[in-house]
Parts: sequence; structure tokens; C-alpha cells
Amino acid sequence: MANLQNAPTDDAVLRCCSPLAGSALSDIEAKDLAQIFAALSDPIRLRMLSLIATEDEVCSCNLEEPLGKSQPTISHHTRILVEAGLIIGEKRGRWIWWHVVPERFRQVARILGD
Repeated sequence: MANLQNAPTDDAVLRCCSPLAGSALSDIEAKDLAQIFAALSDPIRLRMLSLIATEDEVCSCNLEEPLGKSQPTISHHTRILVEAGLIIGEKRGRWIWWHVVPERFRQVARILGD
């Protein structure tokens, strides 16, 4: 995964969410952050996200072997990561190619107070 400590943050992200220690989260921010943490609370999804983040993009077919999971299980976990806004995919033929959403990573880092 990229070194997020040195990742630039844009003004929109900075205006969106303040660090947890800086001010109380709004209801919307808390729900959004809870969805991210729920998505990251599973070891398979954490490993999956790290595999995707280490490359520009990763085919679903290349996640089965390193994770030791079937394609339906891979689909289940990628759906949760997509719903949390952490990854997006592009369908090419039979497979989906995944990549991380850098803005979302920066948002999470900002909320946690870098």
C-alpha cells in the first residue's frame, strides 16, 4: 500500500472531515466512517485491499489464489469495499479490474488525524 503519511490531501477532503480529536463528527460523517471501519474489520478484506493497493489495478481472477477464496467469496468482499468507497472496478469481458480510490484513503487518514 502507498505511504499515506506523505500523500497530499486536497482542500475538499480537508473541508469534508476534521480529525477525530479535532471536533465531534456529524451524524453523516460518523455513519460514513463506521461503514469504512466495518469494511476494514475483516482480515480477508484488509488483505484484499492491500493486494489491490500495491498495484495500479488488479483483476478479480488474481485475487482468488493469494486469498485462498472462491470467486463468489471474492465478489462478496469486493462489494463491501465498493460500498465503503474504498475501491472501484471496471468490467472487462468476464472479469472486473479493481483499483483503490486514493481520495478515500486520504479522507480516512485525515479523519484519524494523520
